[in-house]
Amino acid sequence: MTTPFWVLFAVALIPYALAGFGAYQRHAQLGVVDNNDWRTNQLPKLTGAGSRAYAAQANAWEAVAFFTAAVAVSHLGGADADAAATTSLVFLAARIAHAVCYLADLATLRTIVFLVGWGSCIRLFLLAA
Repeated sequence: MTTPFWVLFAVALIPYALAGFGAYQRHAQLGVVDNNDWRTNQLPKLTGAGSRAYAAQANAWEAVAFFTAAVAVSHLGGADADAAATTSLVFLAARIAHAVCYLADLATLRTIVFLVGWGSCIRLFLLAA
C-alpha cells in the first residue's frame, strides 16, 4: 500500500478520536454520555472544548472526503509517488494540528493549518495533471 493510502487510513481515524474526546467531554460536563439522542439533548448543552470537539469532528469528516478524492486522483493520474507521499504527510500533520488547534481554541492558527491541508489536497490534484 502506498504512503498516501496509509495516510488516508490515518486521516479517517481522526474523526473517531475526536468523537472519543467529545464523549469524554460530555461525561465530564454533563455527568453522563447519552447515546440515545445526544445530538439533540446533550450537544446544545456542551461548552468549551466539548462543543469544539464536535465541530472539529464534523470538520474532520469533511476533510476525509476531499482528501480521499485527492488521493484517488493523484494515484489514478500517475502522480510522482515521492511528491504524493510528502504532500500526503503534510496533509496529515496539518489535520492533526487542526484538531489540536480546534480543541485549544486557537482560531487563527487553526485557519492557517486548515489552509495548509487544503493546499495539500489541491497539490495532489495538480500532481496528477
